[in-house]
This record gives sequence, C-alpha cells and structure tokens, in this order.
Amino acid sequence: MSLNTTGLRLLRCYSQHLRPGPAQFLGLRKGVLELRFLSSSVPSQKKPVQPVKAKRRESEDGVLDERDNGSVVLAARDKIGNCSGGGEGRIVISELHKEATDAYMAYAMSVLLGRALPDVRDGLKPVHRRIIFAMHELGLSSRKPHKKCARVVGEVLGKFHPHGDSAVYDSLVRMAQDFSLRCPLIQGHGNFGSIDADPPAAMRYTECKLEALTEAMLLSDLEQDTVDFVPNFDNSQKEPSLLPARIPNLLLNGASGIAVGMATNIPPHNLAELVDALFVLIHNPEATLQELLEYMPGPDFPTGGTIMGNIGILEAYRTGRGRVVVRGKTDVEILDSKTKRTAIIIKEIPYQTNKASLVEKIAELVEDKTLEGISDIRDESDRSGMRIVIELKRGSEPSIVLNNLFRLTALQSSFSCNMVGILNGQPKLMGLKELLQAFLDFRCSVIERRARFKLSQAKDRNHIVEGIIVGLDNLDGVIDIIRKASSHTGAAAELIKEFNFSEKQAEAILDISLRRLTLLERNKFVEEGKSLTDQISKLLELLSSKKRILQLIEEEAIEIKNKFSTPRRSTLEDSESGQVEEIDVIPNEEMLLAISEKGYVKRMKPDTFSLQNRGTIGKSVGKLRVNDTMSDFLVCRAHDHVLYFSDKGIVYLARAYKIPECTRAAAGVPLIQILSLSDGERITSIIPVSEFSGDQYLLMLTVNGYIKKVSLNYFSSIRSTGIIAIQLVPGDELKWVRRCTNEDFVAMASQNGMVILTSCENIRALGRNTRGSVAMRLKGEDKVASMDIIPAGLRKELDNFAESHRSRKGLTGPWLLFVSESGFGKRVPLSSFRMSPLNRTGLIGYKFSSEDRLAAVFVVGFSLGDDGESDEQVVLVSQSGTVNRIKVRDISIQSRFARGVILMRLDHAGKIQSASLISAAETESDEIEAEAATAAA
Repeated sequence: MSLNTTGLRLLRCYSQHLRPGPAQFLGLRKGVLELRFLSSSVPSQKKPVQPVKAKRRESEDGVLDERDNGSVVLAARDKIGNCSGGGEGRIVISELHKEATDAYMAYAMSVLLGRALPDVRDGLKPVHRRIIFAMHELGLSSRKPHKKCARVVGEVLGKFHPHGDSAVYDSLVRMAQDFSLRCPLIQGHGNFGSIDADPPAAMRYTECKLEALTEAMLLSDLEQDTVDFVPNFDNSQKEPSLLPARIPNLLLNGASGIAVGMATNIPPHNLAELVDALFVLIHNPEATLQELLEYMPGPDFPTGGTIMGNIGILEAYRTGRGRVVVRGKTDVEILDSKTKRTAIIIKEIPYQTNKASLVEKIAELVEDKTLEGISDIRDESDRSGMRIVIELKRGSEPSIVLNNLFRLTALQSSFSCNMVGILNGQPKLMGLKELLQAFLDFRCSVIERRARFKLSQAKDRNHIVEGIIVGLDNLDGVIDIIRKASSHTGAAAELIKEFNFSEKQAEAILDISLRRLTLLERNKFVEEGKSLTDQISKLLELLSSKKRILQLIEEEAIEIKNKFSTPRRSTLEDSESGQVEEIDVIPNEEMLLAISEKGYVKRMKPDTFSLQNRGTIGKSVGKLRVNDTMSDFLVCRAHDHVLYFSDKGIVYLARAYKIPECTRAAAGVPLIQILSLSDGERITSIIPVSEFSGDQYLLMLTVNGYIKKVSLNYFSSIRSTGIIAIQLVPGDELKWVRRCTNEDFVAMASQNGMVILTSCENIRALGRNTRGSVAMRLKGEDKVASMDIIPAGLRKELDNFAESHRSRKGLTGPWLLFVSESGFGKRVPLSSFRMSPLNRTGLIGYKFSSEDRLAAVFVVGFSLGDDGESDEQVVLVSQSGTVNRIKVRDISIQSRFARGVILMRLDHAGKIQSASLISAAETESDEIEAEAATAAA
C-alpha cells in the first residue's frame, strides 16, 4: 500500500468516525486554513485499517490532537498498528496549503517541461522530438519509401511517449502541413488536412517519411555523442534529450503551446534571413537589434500575407512580447470593361486563418447588409493556389469594400508574439538576440562534443594502426609467435610481451587476415596513419579555438541555407496601423517638393511657379527660418515612395502625400515630424520611386568622392527608424543619390569644373553596408560638386562623339547643362567629352573665375520640341529661398572653356543653393502667351 493511499484512507476514516458537533465545528473553523496532516512510510501489509480516535491535547498518546488553533495532526502507525509518533513510523509535519502549492508547482513544471513548451536549443517539444527520433530509428529517411503513420504512432507510443495516440498523430500531422510550418519537417503522403480546417485522414490511411531538411538540420551527428541520451519512460532504452540542430529551428518554424500559468506563441521566419542574422551575431557578439533587423526584418509566415508596420515586430524582438498585424494579399480585377464591373481577388490570407470560415463570414455579412457593395462571392482555389473571388456591384469602390473586409473579417488579423521557451530547464521569456545567443551556445557545445567523439575514435584507430604497422614490419616474428602459441590468449600475451603491444593492438594483429599481409596493404595502413594524425591535429586545433568552432558553425549553416532556402512569402509594409491608408483616396497628381537646409519640407502644386525669362530675379519659394537656405527642389507624384537620404548615410522612406500641402508663402513643416531623424542629422538627397524594379539601381556619391551602386530592391522595405544606405568614413557625408540602370552613364563634376563621364556598368553593385570606391581625383581643395545620370538611349551619341561633334557642331542635343553658384550657366555638347574610368582627374567642363564654383550639372536634351531644341525647364533656388524657373532652350550653347550667361541675378540673394530639372507642362504655353500679352499691354 503506497503512502498516498494510506494518507487518503486515514483521512477518510477520520471523516467517518469523527463527526464533530456544532460546537466542535465552530471550534475548528478558526484554524481551517491551517489544517495540517502527517504522512509516513507505512510497510506494505494487508491488514484492516484501524479507525482513528480523536483525543484532547492533554492526551500525549493521541492519534489526533485538537489544538487550540483548530489544526489537525495525523500520526503514522508503527508495524504493530499502534498510533504513536515513535516506533518505526515517521512523522512529517506539513501545512496543507504549502503541500498543495508544492504539488501543484511540480505538476505545472511537468506540463511546462514535458508537454507544452519547446526547448530553445532544438526548437522542439518532447512529442515532436520523439516522433522525429522514432522515424529516424525506423529508417524513414527522405530517400526511403513512405510508411504508414500508424506504424510511426505505435512506435512512439510503445517506446517513448505513453500518452494518447491522437496527441501523437495530431503532432505528426502538423509537422507535415506546409500551411502550418514554414519548413515542414515530415513529408506526408495522403490527406493531411487543409487550410479549410478539414481533418486529416485516419493514421491507418496516411503515410509519412522524414524531409531532407529534417535530416540535415536536426539529425546530423546524432550518433556522435553530440547530445545526452536519457532513459525512456520504462527504462527499457534510451532517447535523446535534445536533437543536435544546426540552425535555430524554434525561430524557423515557430511554436505555440498553452501550459500551466504561461503560454508560448513564436512566429516562423525565413531560413535564409535567419541564417544571415545568426552570422551577424557570430561575427559581432555585441551586435544591436538594429543590426540584426538589417538581415531579418520580420516573421515570414507559410501562408504569406502582408505584415503591416514594424512596431510590433520591434517590440517582440526586443522584449519577447509584441503584436504583429497581418493582412491578406488582394488584387482588383476588371470583370467587364464595358460595364466597369470589378472583383476583389484574395490570393493569400493571414497565418492560422480558416479559409472556409472566412468565406462563410463574408457571406453572412453580405446577407445581413453589414457589408455593402458585394454581389457574389465564390472560392475558386485549386492546386495552383488560393483564389477567392468577391464580385462587386456596379459603381462600388473597391478600396471601401476592401477596407470593410479588413475591419470586419479575419482577412486582417493579429499574431500575438509571446516568445517563451525552455532555457536551462526553466521557462523564460526572451527577445530575438537572446534566443539566437542561446542557440549559438548550444551549437558550440554540440561541435565540441562531436570533435571530442571524433578525436577519441581517431586516437583509438591510430593506436591500432600503429600496432598493425609494427606487426607488419616484424611479420616473421609475429607469425612465429602465433604459430608456437597454444591458444588465442597465449598468442596475445606473447605479442604484448615481445613487441610491447597493448591488448587492443594485439587483438587487431590476431584478427588481421592473410590477404592484408601484402606490401600494398601495409602502404594503405601507413597512409591511414598519416590521415589519422592529420585528423587528430585538426580536431585538437578545433577544440582549442573558439573562433574555429564559430567558423564551422557558419559553414554548416551556409550549407543548409544554400540547399534549402526559399524566397520570402510574407511582405513587409511600413504602416502605422492596419487600416486602409489615405493613398486609396488621394489622386496620383504631380507635385513639387521643396526642402530647406534646416530640414523644413513642404508640398506645392506644380503650377505654383510659372515660367520666367532668363536673367530675371525669380519668385520666392516661400518664407524661410532665420539663417536657413534651400537644399533641394524636385518633382514627383503623390503616390510615390520618397527615399530620404541623410548626410550620415541613413535612408528613410515615406509616401509623398504624407508631406502637408502648403502655399508658396508658407515655411513648411520640419522633417523630424515625418521621419525619425537623430540629432544633427539632415537630409541631403531625395529620390521619388513609383516602383521598386529589380533592374534599377541607386548611385550614391559622397562629398569626399566615394561612389557606390546599390540595387533599388534593397530599399523596398525600410523601417520607420531608417536603415543604413552607405558606410561613411569619419568626416565624409552622403551628398548625391541618383537612379540608374547598368546601361546608363554617369556624369560627375567637381567644384572647379572638372568632368568625368563613365558607364554605370563599370561600377560594381554592392550591398548597403559598404563604402564604395573612389569616383574622381580631386586636386588641392577641390571637392565633388554634382552628379547626373545619362540615359542608355544616348549611348550611341557617346560612342560616336567625334563624328557627332564635327557634323552637327553641338547645335542639337544632348548637352551638359552647367549652373554656377553665382547664377551663371551654359550648355556644352555631350559629344565634347570622352568616356573615362573612375579615379581620374577628368576634362575641363567650365572655366571659372576665382570667386565662382560649380553648383550643379544636368544632362539635358531628353525631351525635344518640334524645332529640335530642348523642351525641359530648370528650377533654380537661391540660398535666400528665391526660385527661378526658366527654359533650357534659352540657355546658350558654348564651349567647355566659356564662362556662360547669366541665368539668375543674385544681387541680394546670395548664391545658387540647388537646381532641379523639370519636364515642360502642356498648359504652360498658355501661361507664357498670357504673360507676353500682359507685358505688351
């Protein structure tokens, strides 16, 4: 009879034989919370349990003692059955609430560690680990045929996991679902459920085997003493306490579970991004969260979708808890161009969303008139992908219907991150860096244990090979000893005595076959010995170098990344909330952006500045702050993404319409209200982008003359805090950024008027976190002044520059338009310059006086009128904020050594601060005629 059973029976006896009266009950109520019981180890013997008698406190022999405080004490019986505190019995006094607390905590920890929470090191719960290990033992590798899931479930239940078969099968099924796991660990054959929450077929019908990724990521080196093996539930065999994971599986596939008093919910991530983030931590243990996010910007759900904003991601990665808003991906298709009927097509839905329930919910909302504008809904999903068609009524605005779908249905849902895992035997809430560091520490221990195992094997084998070589060198003596020996044991003893062999060496000599006594076989043993010696030295070097261990971890992770990585499925969108943005109701009109040196920006309508003649003073761009000057002036559209590049090499992104529209006289709003700028940081270049195309690049040029080309795709998803665009040396600033393709050319000019033309294809594309190469040689105190891109369509003009210069004499485009700080300018034929590589001095493009310098250079002549002249306009902005907009055709064409003509009078306006090129608008000819008529009158 067990202790617990005895205690229960004693308590039951007490309740049956001791029924206190009302007065006694009232006396006991006072200490009911302090109820105590005594447990003891009672010998196992079959005899009736004696009823327990209650006695007063003055009776020292009593079994039960009614204390003054109402508490009750149970005494254990001795062998004879006497109720006493002595004999062979043992009295343990314990308060009931303390005993209940301890027992409940033990139960809670059992649930936490043994069922609900995954281990940080291999990212698996015990049931998942046991399923994978059982399949490994059954030989269900990715190269073998499938076997029935019932066979696997039975193996797991019988050997490792004594729970219900449904729990094991449900876990197995989830590991095979590509809509549940980012990288499924089991390859299923049969019906394993669907995203519509259809149940899987019974395990007697389905089949499974391991995925190749599982074998490479979790099971490699399992037999090389890399992890501890512990007894199974009945101590009949061993099972691994962990699997030697090569990459952080917990972050790769995520996890979810509800335990006692806590839960976990970890999102899945992209394999390639996860490995890259791990590399950052390997090379820089002090890496910040910002640096990790450069390579792993957020979760990557298996069902795709769009992650709205990164505030929740940052919070989750920093503290372990955060809320990620996920929205389904949709398109708008035109069903009938005549009637202009449209339909919303849902192609992806948020993670863990039931597609059938989503369609049913939308139908209910339409039927209840809660959702207006929908005429029909149908699910056309098939093997090629998801497709839910929502037909709209004639005249319905798709953006409004879509907004209501996001607001009222699970088409937009949130994923609450709660990154809790088992670390050192305890559940712990961890951020991204802590999770990666915990895995890295575990992986280092795995590498060390594997190296020690291989070292031990290599030393043992080398010891035997050395003995065999000695034996082969003394073959006659060995054969003579064996021939004279009367037994196997005697021969071994004589060999040990004669040649100083160890027992293992002697046994190896005796086990060797006659065919291996040839000279060729001896050479093989010698080669094997050399190979083993090299292996031992390499393993000893590995064990003595933490740097080498980390390098090996990186190599093994790269191998998995190169073999199994897939493109990102979930896209990231920089949005503060999950609601439909204002962009859906704002027309995509052309607009002007004006930015000052102190960081004030404003948006104006394109007709704010009318055309003026060359040499005029111009109109003021608006009121400026004290000691402020204009920095940049450009034309874009309201829906464009605007990339803001700062002098510190950081790039920010915001929509153009986010900038408040102002009148010409207004001062604008500070950029710090729109962008998360640091102290002293100022914006130096602005690039509007309508679409992030793969063949487009950004060309960056610094004040000190470093140039770099970066793919435009790197800037499609930028956090609100900005990302690194270029690495700068101390004292350098990022000044100019332009868009280009590999077929384009770039023209660079220094403040002294030196010009270099080169092909963008000659500039190697680099990553964001690099410095670049030297653009041009600068003499004396000369600095880089400007840069512009020459489109690929003008390549033939550059290839035939000599012939072009002789035949046309530069009267037709294209030209280089030079603008000096003192308001002078000219056009120089592009054919006057020749191509040259980077890091050269260049050709003279403008002969300046001692006080003047170059302010900007542009390639003009893209847009030509009927007369073959330039149809472009240039907007000049002075330091005081005065703007002059003039036609390029009014600027004379001159040689490379000419001074130019006056473009803008700067008697009281300082110098030219910036210049922008703008295409001619159709309505401006009317304005010019009206102005001319007014002047004539």
